[in-house]
Amino acid sequence: MMRKVKILVSGRVQGVYFRAFTQNKARQLNVKGYARNLPDGRVEIIAEADNSILEEFIKWCAKGPLTARVDHIEMTELQPDEQLTSFDIR
Repeated sequence: MMRKVKILVSGRVQGVYFRAFTQNKARQLNVKGYARNLPDGRVEIIAEADNSILEEFIKWCAKGPLTARVDHIEMTELQPDEQLTSFDIR
């Protein structure tokens, strides 16, 4: 079953290659979507994949790469539309 979520990641997540590491992980798992910095210091991730794959990706996002410090994630379910074709950094 396909699933799509918006994940807002708070902590030390800008300027530490969080988006690049997120893109690498997403591509390893075949997750489609994007990651972008927000003006308030958070990173927004839109991710779409099969439910089991997406659960693994969400767990990774809650931890992040070694260079980052994730304090909190906020997740919102979105309607899957399968129009995303890759995982990009915006």
